[in-house]
This record gives sequence, structure tokens and C-alpha cells, in this order.
Amino acid sequence: MKSHILFIALMLSAAVTFAQKPFSKGRLKVSDNQRYLVHQDGTPFFWLGDTAWELFHRLSKPEADQYLQHRAKQGFTVVQAVALAEIDGLNTPNAEGAVPLENNDPAKPNEAYFKHVDYIIDKAAENGIVIALLPTWGDKVFKDKWGKGPEIFNVSNAAAFGEWIGNRYKNRENVVWVLGGDRTPRNDSDDVKVWRMMAEGVARGTGGNDHALMSFHPQPNGLTMGGSSNWFHNDSWLDFNMLQNGHCRDEITYDKIAFVYNKKPVKPVLDAEPIYEDHPVCFNAADLGTSNAYDVRKYAYLDLFAGAFGHTYGCHDVWQMYDKNREPLNGPHLPWHEALDLPGARQMTYVRRLMESRPMLERVPDQSLVEENYNGPANRVQATRGKDYAFIYVSTGTPVTVHAGKITGKEFSAHWYDPRKGEATKIGNFPNQGKHQFKAPTSGYGKDWVLILDDAGKKYDVDFAAQAK
Repeated sequence: MKSHILFIALMLSAAVTFAQKPFSKGRLKVSDNQRYLVHQDGTPFFWLGDTAWELFHRLSKPEADQYLQHRAKQGFTVVQAVALAEIDGLNTPNAEGAVPLENNDPAKPNEAYFKHVDYIIDKAAENGIVIALLPTWGDKVFKDKWGKGPEIFNVSNAAAFGEWIGNRYKNRENVVWVLGGDRTPRNDSDDVKVWRMMAEGVARGTGGNDHALMSFHPQPNGLTMGGSSNWFHNDSWLDFNMLQNGHCRDEITYDKIAFVYNKKPVKPVLDAEPIYEDHPVCFNAADLGTSNAYDVRKYAYLDLFAGAFGHTYGCHDVWQMYDKNREPLNGPHLPWHEALDLPGARQMTYVRRLMESRPMLERVPDQSLVEENYNGPANRVQATRGKDYAFIYVSTGTPVTVHAGKITGKEFSAHWYDPRKGEATKIGNFPNQGKHQFKAPTSGYGKDWVLILDDAGKKYDVDFAAQAK
């Protein structure tokens, strides 16, 4: 019935803005329950990231302004960017003609280059955005079979560079530190030690671990589940874990999230590089095509509902800041400024709206909510809940059977949430006991839905647009 449909003002064609109050609540830290990030005053922080690896290296100041303002309006809260960038980041100058190091020597940083980095970090703060700052891309430690390099870091200089860059940005409250840069440490080398020494240097430079929230960005781990936790989970400097699922469809990242979520000691976890929008699927566009909004949307909900504290979106055109004057990496692309409004990027807005609409810090993964809890990645059903609410992601709109009684209340209200449009449709109220089956409005490939269950007595608002004002 029309009276049961709540049209949310967050339509794809609408201008979407989020109120940004730059860090008035303090820099980020790990929550008391060790599952989430919060500001210093305990205010929950939702990590909605974008991979803009080449931000410092390729964009001019006006272009960086444009990028940051656009992402802020879309609701992104984090930008992941690299000081010593991937695409010949040592020898190809930045937009102002400066390289980061003199003679590729980590002991000789170029002030002109880092003043440009300063500007962008400060502009991000003005827009309410955290910079997840990678001191270097991983090819400067281990070039591997791909990457430009050269390898300039070792056990003798990594700590000193970490301390220098840590000290430079110790007073920027919008900086979170990320080591690694898309590399798997070699077991037969000093890579692990190099990263540990760089982490120790960053901590010294910033004034101690309490002032340097840190993680590690790995490659996808084909034979292991744990991402950064494989090497550093017990290190005191590693505050939260990162995974990368690569750029293929139907990866079981939800199981990897769950694996790290259940590790001891407890640390927050997120997917920091999922499949990018407009990316050659498995680097094989000829056979598999390029990824779409459904691909990126699906991983956001699966990862979050499996226990991730936040999520990072990525776009193949944007991470490399492609424009017509540059050679595209891995196929043809849209210019970065046009790609900012691809459907998947806009739909991340609705992810954030939903996650912030209910108490975040109490949310836990709970597959016992649903009978269809072992479906594979193609038609996965993933469930999460707080004390008095639950979200169930149904990736292809298949019928889902709910085991009631997992949240508070004599009755629960149910809505279908459309992740493509940000609309919620009332289904009705139901007794909070026994089993209840729900059938989504549509089903099939790309017809994903979120089932929202609330303790009816709480009267949670489902007008997600109003909640953001």
C-alpha cells in the first residue's frame, strides 16, 4: 500500500550532504569494546573510506579541493592515500613539479613535495575527512613481480623515516596511519622487521602509540584468512586489522572478516580494498567484463554484517586519478572527476545512512538470525544485530526465514530497505517468537535488499534522510 511506503529523500538524482564538524570531538581511538573506532569523547565513528592512492602525487591543489569536497558531500569519512605513491611515485614529480625525496633517499625528504601533502591533509580536515596515510607504497620495501619501486627501505632507515613523517603530522587530528601498501611480507626476508621498525618510528614521531592509530594494508591472501593479522595481530602498534579481497566476484570475504573478528586479543577489522567499481573483474575484462555498482554494494553489506567496523569503497578510475593526459592502468577509464558520481559511489551514502541509524557500538554479527545462513557468495544472506534491532542482507532477494527472539520486544517491525535508492518499505509488525519468512519485493542478480527488524516498542525512525539533517 502507498501509505506503507516511505520515500526517502536520498534518491540517486538528489544532492546529498552530510553535516561535517571537523574533529571537534577529538582524534580517533579504538572503542572500549575493542570492536569499533570512536572519537576521544566516545562518539562513534563510521569508516566510509575511498581509495585515492594517487591523491598527493597526481592532483593539484584545486583538483584535490574538488575531490575532497565531492566525497565529503557524498558522506565519505576517510580517504586512503599514499605519501610515496605507487605509479612511479619517487621519480615522476607531483602536480607542482616536486618529487618526494632527494636522490630517492628516505633521509632527504623534499620540503616542497610534503608542503603539498600538508595542504591536502589540512583541506581534508576542513571537509571532515580522515586521511588514512600510508607513508609509502609497498613496492619501496618489496617490488615483487610488479610495481615500479625502487626498493629504498630497509632495517637501517625505515624507523628514521617513520619518525620523521610521524613527527610532521603528529598534530593533525585527522590522520590515521597505514603501513604495508599492498604487499605481503616475505617469510624469508626482513620485510616484517622493516614494517615493524617503521611503525615504531611513526609512534615515536607522533608521541607514542596513543597518538598514532595504526593498521597495515596487505595484499589478498590466497592461502590464509587473516590479512594484516597474519603477521602483526599481537603487535602493540596494530590497532585494527585490514583485509583486501582483491578484484574478483564472489570472494568469501565475509568468512575472512569473521575469522579476524574472532581472534584474540579482540581488534577491529575492515575490508580496506574490496572489488573496485569500473575495474576489470579479476583483471580479465575480455572474459569477465568490468565491475558494477552491485559488485561494490554487495561487498559493503556482506563485510559490515559479518563484523567489520566500517568499509572502504574504491573506483578504478579514481584511485589512479586518471585523466585524458595519462596512460590508463589496466584498460580504458573514465576521467576521475566524472567517475566520482558512478552509481556505486553514490550508493555508499545509503550504507552509511543505514549503519548510523541504529546504535553502532553494540552491533554484532549473528548468522543464527536466519535459517539460510550457509549460502555461498552468489546468493549470500548475512545478518547482524544490536540489542533491539537487526539488519539482514539478502544478496539476490531470495526468501529469508528469520528466527525471532534475538532482539528485545514482544513485537518487531519489519521493513525492506532498497540499497539502490535508499527507500524503506513497511512490511508490518510481527510477534517476536518462532519463525517468520519474508520475501523481498524483487529477486535475481542485482536485486539485493536489506531486511530491517526493530523492536516495535522503540519506534526507530526509518526516514534516513531526516536522521542526517
